Amino acid sequence: MAAAKLMGMNELKNPLQAMLEGQFASMQENINKVLEELENTVIEGSAGGGAVQVKITGSGNVLDVAITPAAVSDQDIELLQDLVCAAVRDAIAKATALKKEKLLGATPFGALGMDLPDVF
Repeated sequence: MAAAKLMGMNELKNPLQAMLEGQFASMQENINKVLEELENTVIEGSAGGGAVQVKITGSGNVLDVAITPAAVSDQDIELLQDLVCAAVRDAIAKATALKKEKLLGATPFGALGMDLPDVF
């Protein structure tokens, strides 16, 4: 009988614990919404004055690479390759900044002036 009473007491939650669990559940829901929004957001990076453009999602999936005909030359394939890499890096940097901004807004860390590590 004493064991049954102890088990019943263990099932009672501390009010602070209940509040924190509710906040964590809300934060997780906000983060999931942001991640879904990022997946549906298209970000464009470019290089060479727009000669090469790359479109990616906010989560980093490459959707499209567009190259203007003027950027294509048989003699300068290496330049074109460099431009594609630069455009991809540009798009990824923009997506990373957007993701960090959105995730900070979905958590209490942004309001506290804290930064998030690149774990998402």
